[in-house]
Amino acid sequence: MLSTHPLTMLFSVSCQLDYTAHDPSTFIFALKCVGNGGQKVIEEFFITTPGVFLDEFSLPGGLNRFSRIRVVQPGPLRVTYRARVATTPRLLDVSLFRMEDAGTMRPEVLPFLLPSRYCQSDRLRKQAFDLFGHLETPHAVATAIRDWIHANLTYVGGSSNETTSALETLNDRQGVCRDFAQLGIAFCRAMSIPARYATCYAHQLHPQDFHACFEANISGWWIVFDPTGLVPLNGLVRIATGRDAADAAVCTSFGQTVLVTTHADCSCDDPRWSPIHHDHLARTGQALTLG
Repeated sequence: MLSTHPLTMLFSVSCQLDYTAHDPSTFIFALKCVGNGGQKVIEEFFITTPGVFLDEFSLPGGLNRFSRIRVVQPGPLRVTYRARVATTPRLLDVSLFRMEDAGTMRPEVLPFLLPSRYCQSDRLRKQAFDLFGHLETPHAVATAIRDWIHANLTYVGGSSNETTSALETLNDRQGVCRDFAQLGIAFCRAMSIPARYATCYAHQLHPQDFHACFEANISGWWIVFDPTGLVPLNGLVRIATGRDAADAAVCTSFGQTVLVTTHADCSCDDPRWSPIHHDHLARTGQALTLG
């Protein structure tokens, strides 16, 4: 059997972001959790202070939910989101994965094989093949990529910004979760493995904040990898997904705006929950998909 019987767990998530707008501005937030095959939003609340014009939309494919806010009068803006979310991550038997190439992959997966602005896989092919070209299966390659980043990069808060690319991260050998994830994506794509970026709320992340990881498409499943090793994989609650961080940013603003404070929180409400880390998956020959 390829997968075990999944176990659904309930999480409470929240965030609060405070901005100052110095002129009429537009904000596009990706803060709301998505509902998909492995995740269901039970209830949620999205509040702005002061009250402003708000509309909701999703792009084709339904990977993300966006909230667009237009601020006419300069001044402070507070955005608060709270939700209860049921997640059903699934454990998969790695030995039953099959080989795939671009000729047999589902069409919707193919864009995640291509280079993107912050994941320049076309410029990392030589380094990727030097490091991982001896491995025989996509799962072995993606796992080795995760392990290499974890062992060779240093997590340093504030060492990068929203324009830092995978190539710069490789050269600097340091970064934050965003940078670790984008380097993993770039290496996977350089090895012909589709990979995408995910922004999440994360249970047991210290200190609490938004978190990023990457997913590799292997045997038709999106398998999750976290090169930082900071959180259990089954404690992730998906917010947004994209080619890189530009597609899944929690906020994109247009105008003269300043982020003043940000806070995010994620806790599990189910006493049956038990953490699953990469070392457990390696010992048991399994992989984990968020669905």
